[in-house]
Amino acid sequence: MHQPRYYRQWTQNSDLVSFSAVVKQTDLYIQAQRSLRDKAIKSILKHRVPLEQYIMHHPLFLTTLEPYQVDEDAPAIVREMAEASQTAGVGPMAAVAGAIAEAVGRDLLAFSPEVIVENGGDVFLRILKMRLVGVYAGQSPFTGKIALEVKPNETPLGICTSSASVGHSLSLGTADAVIALSPSAAFADAIATAIGNMVRDTDDISKAIHRARSIEQLRGIVVIKGDRIGIWGKVKIATLS
Repeated sequence: MHQPRYYRQWTQNSDLVSFSAVVKQTDLYIQAQRSLRDKAIKSILKHRVPLEQYIMHHPLFLTTLEPYQVDEDAPAIVREMAEASQTAGVGPMAAVAGAIAEAVGRDLLAFSPEVIVENGGDVFLRILKMRLVGVYAGQSPFTGKIALEVKPNETPLGICTSSASVGHSLSLGTADAVIALSPSAAFADAIATAIGNMVRDTDDISKAIHRARSIEQLRGIVVIKGDRIGIWGKVKIATLS
């Protein structure tokens, strides 16, 4: 069943054109200087088709919850997801939404100098002015009240969310939201899942932050459980009116 993504309304940028691009399970919300829907759909297919073909011949890639090793001749998006899975210690599909968001976003940068691609709570962005990325954390009181402030010199950037209370992605923890920031959206997606798996109650927030501090590719992390929040790294929180 399709789940309405109301949070997409919270980060509208009036100076950018917003549009959706949907292919099978991939449902992207994109903002750019002009509508690039046809080019976005072409890009989705460019990256989805080799991924689907790889999974057809390597079904374990789809189902394993463990890091996965691939050959050097595997499709680029498969290699990126596998590398993220190995670094984060999770299955490669934990990186799929971030990987597709970034792959499509980088393709669209050839047609627009500013691009924001959101894929089920996982965001890739390259911006020319300060932007806000809204935080959605289910029933937490922080939902719709705060956002991440991102500056142009911090991008390209991946901002990815793992949640046990929102969406269909698998999480072994109970965090309302774990948001990871990294230059690689695939890695941000995978590590958000890995750290989200650690959080089962509010006491685990400090453990999650401690782990985040040791991860070199991570720029910052936000961990939300109920009315508690933990923040580490290059993260600036703004209040939404």
